[in-house]
Amino acid sequence: MGNSLQDQFLKTGLVDKQQANKAKKNVRKKSKQQRNSKEKIVDENKLRVQEAQAKKTARDRELNRQQKSQAEQRAIAAQVKQLIEMNRLPRDKAEVPYNFTEETRIKKIYVTDTQHGQLSRGLLAIVRLGETYELVPAVVAEKIRLRDEVSIILINESQKSSEEDDLYADYKVPDDLMW
Repeated sequence: MGNSLQDQFLKTGLVDKQQANKAKKNVRKKSKQQRNSKEKIVDENKLRVQEAQAKKTARDRELNRQQKSQAEQRAIAAQVKQLIEMNRLPRDKAEVPYNFTEETRIKKIYVTDTQHGQLSRGLLAIVRLGETYELVPAVVAEKIRLRDEVSIILINESQKSSEEDDLYADYKVPDDLMW
């Protein structure tokens, strides 16, 4: 009863022993090739999946890095804005124009007499807050500079002049001379 089709062909004489063995070899070869090709296909698919996952991971890392840097920039901008708003000096009764340069343009801001002198001596600084300009103490301006240099428009170097170093101490500066 356990006769295979090949055994039946041998009994009837349709094929001889050599042909039957050759057919067995071909069947074994084909099944082995199919198994190997399936393994190769599975391996190739695994490689494609791994490559896709690696690309997705790299893309996700880059997006996370960009989002993190944008969040840091927003935090720095908020810190700068808070520093300026908390430390800006009032210019309600400002009548004296003070000229300064921003990039290649000459701008004008109105300040009081005392603020004008403090700006000239480097005790005050001009900073940008949005589209407006504000006066802040030089110490605060240095803190702002550490976070964002673009916000600082003008900080004059503080001049600690002594009587010995001042070569023009004998010359009087006219009161109406302003820059």
